[in-house]
Amino acid sequence: MLSETDVDRLFQALADATRRDILRRAVTGEHSVSQLAAHYAMSFAAVQKHVAVLERASLVTKTRRGREQLVTTDPTALARARELLEQVEDLWRHRVAAIDDLLAEEATGAPGRTGHPQH
Repeated sequence: MLSETDVDRLFQALADATRRDILRRAVTGEHSVSQLAAHYAMSFAAVQKHVAVLERASLVTKTRRGREQLVTTDPTALARARELLEQVEDLWRHRVAAIDDLLAEEATGAPGRTGHPQH
């Protein structure tokens, strides 16, 4: 189970479009930070900072091979992230369904799926 700090880091990492794109690229295989930086109109240092955020969220790992720093994704970490996002999705689906029930009750005057009597 992820701690609240881990969840915060995960959502912070995924909140940025550049980091999401770096993550998509890293899923396809090992890429050096230099190779990743070539895709963006920003400095090498800025791309390094994005990679560091992804690394703190445990979405990627960085290993040194000679002078290069190679970025790869961790399939286990991606699975944990997917599970967390599915939990959040389930929570919001439940909340939307509850709102739908309340609106149906209001519109018809009859109790919705919750079975709670109208007050």
